[in-house]
Formats: sequence, C-alpha cells, structure tokens
Amino acid sequence: MKPSNGRGVPLAGLSLAALGVVYGDIGTSPLYAMRESLEGPGHELVASTSNVLGVLSLIFWSLIVVISVKYLLFVMRADNEGEGGILALTSLITPEGGKSGRRRLVLIAVGLFGTALLYGDGMITPAISVLSAVEGTEVATDALSHWVIPIACVILIGLFAVQRHGTASIGKIFGPVMIVWFSVLGLLGIIHIVDEPGVFRAINPWYGLEFFAHNGFKGFLALGSVFLVVTGGEALYADMGHFGRRPIEIGWFGLVLPGLLLNYFGQGALLLSEPDAIENPFYRLVPEAFVIPLVVLATLATVIASQALISGAFSLTRQAVQLGYSPRVKIVHTSHSAAGQIYIPAVNWLLMVACIGLVVGFRSSGSLAAAYGVAVTLTMIITTVLFAVVARERFRWARSSVAALCGAFLVVDLAFFGANVFKIPYGGWFPLLVGAIVFTILTTWRRGRIILGERIHRAQLPLQTFLDSLQKNGRPTRVPGSAVFLFSVPEMTPPALLANYRHNSVLHEKVLIVAVATEDVPRVLPAERASITEYGHGVWGVVLHYGFMEDPDVPRGLNQGRASKLRIDADPTTYFVGAESLVVTDRPGMAKWREHLFKLMSRNATSASNYFSLPPDSTMTVGMQVEL
Repeated sequence: MKPSNGRGVPLAGLSLAALGVVYGDIGTSPLYAMRESLEGPGHELVASTSNVLGVLSLIFWSLIVVISVKYLLFVMRADNEGEGGILALTSLITPEGGKSGRRRLVLIAVGLFGTALLYGDGMITPAISVLSAVEGTEVATDALSHWVIPIACVILIGLFAVQRHGTASIGKIFGPVMIVWFSVLGLLGIIHIVDEPGVFRAINPWYGLEFFAHNGFKGFLALGSVFLVVTGGEALYADMGHFGRRPIEIGWFGLVLPGLLLNYFGQGALLLSEPDAIENPFYRLVPEAFVIPLVVLATLATVIASQALISGAFSLTRQAVQLGYSPRVKIVHTSHSAAGQIYIPAVNWLLMVACIGLVVGFRSSGSLAAAYGVAVTLTMIITTVLFAVVARERFRWARSSVAALCGAFLVVDLAFFGANVFKIPYGGWFPLLVGAIVFTILTTWRRGRIILGERIHRAQLPLQTFLDSLQKNGRPTRVPGSAVFLFSVPEMTPPALLANYRHNSVLHEKVLIVAVATEDVPRVLPAERASITEYGHGVWGVVLHYGFMEDPDVPRGLNQGRASKLRIDADPTTYFVGAESLVVTDRPGMAKWREHLFKLMSRNATSASNYFSLPPDSTMTVGMQVEL
C-alpha cells in the first residue's frame, strides 16, 4: 500500500505529520473521559479504589482491542488503493451484478448511513474538545467561570474563519505541538504513578469484570463513557490515505498509546489518593500555578483535533459528490501541491453554526459527553460488518476466520452501542438526528438523479439515429471549431445538441459527447482518463474517468490519454451543458416531499460549468423542463 500523498516523503516526516492530523480526536479524550466514566449522567459512581481500577482496566483494554487490534492490525488492511474510511471501504464491496446486485445495494446503503452518522459526531467533537479545554480555567480560578462559554465560542469562530486559508502553513506546527502534547500527557501521568505504582494492577482484565459485577447496570452505563477514549478510531482509518498505514502505526505505538495510557493511569493514581479530584482529574494532575499553561496547550491540542474533523467533513463531502450522493458544492483547493487540502464553504459554515449552538445549548463538556458516542458506535458496527464482507469476498479469508474475528469485534462494538443507547435522552438524539437528515439528503439526491436520468433518457434519440437522419436530409452545414456537449449517456443525443441544431441548423466540425464517470478507486491515471467511441461524421463519444478523490476538469481531461489525439485544444471550442427546470408531479418515483427536497437541492447546487471547470466565456447553458 502506497500513501496517496506521501510518495518520496521520508517515513519520519509522514509519522510526524500523522501525529498532527490523525490523533487529535483520540488524543484529547483524557480531558474528560475519566471524569465522565465515573460521573456521567445516569451512572454517578463513587471514586473508590475498586471503581477507579475497574474503569482503568476497561480503558486499557478498549484502547488495545479497538484501536491497536481492530483498526491498526485489521481494518486498515482494507484500503482502496491507499485510501481509507467508510466510503472507501464501501467501494470495495463485490461489484454489482447477478445475485449480488441487491445485496450490494443494501450494503452500500448501510455504508452510506455510517457516513451520514459521522457528520453528527463531527459536529460534537470540536465543541466538546474546545469546551473541555477552556473549562480548565475554572480549576485555576472561579472568576473565569462565566467566561468559559464566550471564550469557547470565540475560539470556534476563529477556527472556522481561517479554514478558507487552508492548513498548509499552520499544518507544519501541528505535528510538533502534538509531540509536546502527548509527551506532557505521559509526563503528568508518570509523576502521579510514582506515588501509586499499584495502579498498574488495572491491566488485569479481572478488575474490569469486577467493576461490572459490583456496579451492575450502572457499571454497564459507565461503558458508554469509557467509549470516549476510542472515539478517534474512525479518524485513524479515514486519514490513512494522507499518510499510509505504517506512519500511523509508528505514531500510535511509539508515542500516542504510551502517552494516553500513562495519563489515564496517572489520573487513576491521583484518584486513589484524592477521590475529590474527580471533579476534573486531568487539570488536577498539575499544581494550580501550572493550570493556565496547561489550558493553553490543551486548547491548541483541541483546535488541532477539531481541524482534523473539519478537514474530514470536507473530504467526506467531496467523496459523496463524486459518487453521486450529494449535490455539487463549491470546492476550493487551498494548496497547489496537496490535492487533499480543500475547503467547502457551505460545509464549513454549517459546522460552525452547529458547534456554537451545541456549546451554547449544552453549556458544559460533561453535558456534551452525554450526547457523544451513539453515532460513532453505530459507525464502528457498520465498519465491522463491511470489513467482514471485504475480508471474505476480496481477501478470500476462510469463513470461520472471518466469523471468529469479526464476531469478537462485534461483541465489543455492540456492548459499547448498548451502553450508549441510554445516552439518547441526555443528548444522544442529536447526532442520530443529524445522521438521519444527512442520510435522507444523500439518498434523496441519489434517487432523484436516477429518476431524472430516466425521464430525460426515455425521450432521447439514439445518437446514431440522429446522425443517420442528418445524412438522409442532406449534409448539415459545418462551422469551424469544436463543440463539447456534456451528457451522461454518450450513445444518446444530448438535448443541448438537438436544441442547438434546431435553432441554428449547423454542426461544428468536431462534436464531442462527453460523459464524466466516477470510479470506485481514489484516483485514475491521466493516461487512462479517457475512453473514446467514434460515430463518424466528425462525432465522438468520450467518457472521462475520475476517482472519487479527484475533482473533474473536463478541458484538461480532454487533453489527457486517448482524448488528446482529438486535439480540440487546437480549435476554438464551445462547451454546452444542460440545465433542468424540475416540476414536481404525482408520477411514480419518490414521495412528493422528497421531490420538493430534490428540486431545492438542484436549484442550490453549484453549476455544472463551475463543477467541471469549464471556461465561463466559452460555455453555453441550454435549459429544459423535466417532470419528476
């Protein structure tokens, strides 16, 4: 597996960069995870020796089983030409056809729902991370308590405001800052472990089992907060394409895992000697004089963690657009060298409003923690199911091996999910609601485009029939230059071509019917970009192939691979695109409310000319009315 953006970059450099992007979410969990595991809503527990050791045991084995084993050793093997994440995993499912067609559609829908859920928890992560960091000021002095929410909101506004500038410049400091962060986490833990070395007894899983036995149902509910320590697992997998599997493994086992474990055990050691420190065990690790510097460092770490989630939302949105599940959106590239660095204004401002609303509405990281985890646990379950399918069908692993391995993962995933379900009344409904809305939008757009295509193509004239009729009626007048008609079915006659001929009674010397196809791979080599069909009479059908991590550029694509032989760059070229005016009807297809939603999304989608990078001064838009 070769990292898509890391060719030629030393392994040490990639590992450093991965620290600054991949581990932000999981790396800031010590700010609140231990506290919430013992004092979360609905399962308030005494910080006794048995409870502290029990929670530590659960934390330790959660990090080992979920992150080290499930994701790093197994799931990250399921990469799509180096790219990871639930959409990339979904694209690895057995190609549609025959008996597997309907099954594949179901699995794709499941994967799409998992993707939608990530937006919900993606909104909570920046809010809870920044808020938990700023809350450290309350440990230093009560005078700042009423400033916590305003400060958190200002930081979030600043974070989203700078997104349009890209992360190329500030990204260089992310890695070093996170090295300092994880080193400080480990050092603070060691200081307190020295006083209570017996805390390492918690490595024995028996303490975790005893925790459940002694606390019963409350102990099970606490598992929902223990889950906070592994919420960054999906980020590890999703960011694999930026750095590669090996740098992520080096960062995890070399620094991140030791730093996290030492800090959690240090908090446990502190609680064994000072149970009252449970109000904020992380900031109580340092003397009062060092709280403010630690707040500053924690805030930097949480901003970095938030940046990773925001960038991930941009990448997910672009993949959804490319795969046909989302309307076209404005995508701004913020780096000339790194293709993955993009900025999507609509997503950025929506996330900012949601994050600020969450901070103002929930008002504390403890309340937000109650809303955190429900959607991520569902996503992890979906990842396990999809991985099982890929392991069986792509890797050809034995059925018994897949059942044993993924069955064990599912037991853990389902236990976490079961514990998080009880968070729904306390705020867990929010990410589920967001996930349901996003899933509805994605599926409505996909279904709407299919129906729209059927309505348009049903009334279309085969291209060969159109060309034959032209010859029978006498050769049409040809004008100099090339005409490029964007249409999804090259063998059919584009409505724009028919309209242009009927109005002007002429054809260009070269006529290209161009379709853009998104493949189930991250990128397509330029040499393999185009496939061409010649229809004669100066007419060609061209299909430009792009990966789901690429932005289509039609003018450039027509000068790559086989399409370059057509030499349209040597002629004056006019591009024609269609613009549908949609009419909601009672015809079979979708419910009326979904047709209205589809019409609204179509009206607000970025124009085809912008999305396909067509030159504005050489592009003509031809409208047509279509009944849904």
